[in-house]
Amino acid sequence: MKVLIANFLFIFFVSIVFAKKTPNFVIMFMDDMGYADIGAFGAKGYPTPHLDRMAKEGRKFTDFYVTQAVCSASRAGLLTGCYNVRIGINGALGPKSSHGLNPEEVTIAEICKEKGYATACYGKWHLGHHHKFLPMQHGFDDYFGLPYSNDMWPYHPGVLHLPMKERLKRWPHLPLIDGNKIINPQVSAEDQEKLTTQYTERAVTFIEKNKDNPFFVYLPHSMVHVPLYVSDKFKGKSGAGLFGDVMMEVDWSVGEIMKVLRKHDLHKNTLFVFTSDNGPWLNYGDHAGSALPLREGKGTMFDGGCREPTLAWWPGTIPPGSECKEPAMTIDLLPTIAKLIDSELPKHPIDGKDISKLLTGNAKSPHEAYYFYYGNQLQAVRQGKWKLHFPHGYRTMAGKPGGTGGIPTNYTQAKIELSLFDLHSDIGETQDLKEKFPKITNRLKSLGENFNQKLQKSKRPAGRI
Repeated sequence: MKVLIANFLFIFFVSIVFAKKTPNFVIMFMDDMGYADIGAFGAKGYPTPHLDRMAKEGRKFTDFYVTQAVCSASRAGLLTGCYNVRIGINGALGPKSSHGLNPEEVTIAEICKEKGYATACYGKWHLGHHHKFLPMQHGFDDYFGLPYSNDMWPYHPGVLHLPMKERLKRWPHLPLIDGNKIINPQVSAEDQEKLTTQYTERAVTFIEKNKDNPFFVYLPHSMVHVPLYVSDKFKGKSGAGLFGDVMMEVDWSVGEIMKVLRKHDLHKNTLFVFTSDNGPWLNYGDHAGSALPLREGKGTMFDGGCREPTLAWWPGTIPPGSECKEPAMTIDLLPTIAKLIDSELPKHPIDGKDISKLLTGNAKSPHEAYYFYYGNQLQAVRQGKWKLHFPHGYRTMAGKPGGTGGIPTNYTQAKIELSLFDLHSDIGETQDLKEKFPKITNRLKSLGENFNQKLQKSKRPAGRI
């Protein structure tokens, strides 16, 4: 009876809120940000006051995941509500890639467009750089940013020893795009210093322009992906090196979004989500963040690679200073937004589920389990507090320090056998419990194998030029 009453009150409350005005949405998606890189998740070397305020006034998600710990794959999962493997997007697409997000896929932007929303994307796209794959062909009214990662240029550390002619065979010049047009074919270091500010200013202007209409802003920052760049207003300000300076500018960006929403009295009608595409690129050392106390980082499906520092802010709707410890994932954002605005879900299968109750109450995850792939390989399954790893290889720093000054060191290759971890008591995935809990091990193993078999049969192709 208590559950029925709670559900009734939730539905009644949500219906009253949305009867007044359709909510707006802002998703800030960082690049290579570690679990411990913001104040609410343990960062201490530099200040993040706006993110701290976001946590104080909103909800902290302690167990929030991305579909895969690499750039393009992660973005595909967020925007489509699907495991990226289902839609043929793996790894990190580069300037020589001939594929991208299939036009048949439905994005959050398109879900919002069905209800008359203004939509914009400012930042790193990374789902195909050819015209047919760019944001404005996937439901966005406006776009400004880089088509892929900011290190995919002739100043990449791996080619710095070569003459420019040879570098350009590996990495062409990095373009900056406005709408569908390249406005700067050769982004420089000085240009990169301005990106965080430019993305933020474009988002603020878009919000102000659409303050009287519903809007969705997707803000996928290029930072803190290496190479690190920061504007003059934050250079040397953190006292924690370049990474700390960059994080201060990221925090400033969050503050600018919150400020414009309050200025136009939109804060009580806007869901603002802050998260990251994967964990830190650990072999870059002092130019990378921290995933502690989680294991490993970017490029692995241990929690340090795919469990992200996530905050949800919606004053008056999300309880202030609250915390959700239930597992959730970026694939859940599309169906949640669709539910909140009464928009239809895509007609093709998706993997995410509505987690609106996790935003406001003490509900349980609507998922039986979450499934973690790297490439096309199923590597792990999480159900409740349990996470089972299937045998797979992975890269690791193996306790060694990373590089300095933006130059990486090498990873060591390792392998994990079938292993079961209790993430509630062992957040670092260190104690294998499969021998102690064989029934749980077998249950998760069967869950993963059955899901993988079905997914492999129902995959959809990426778009091709």
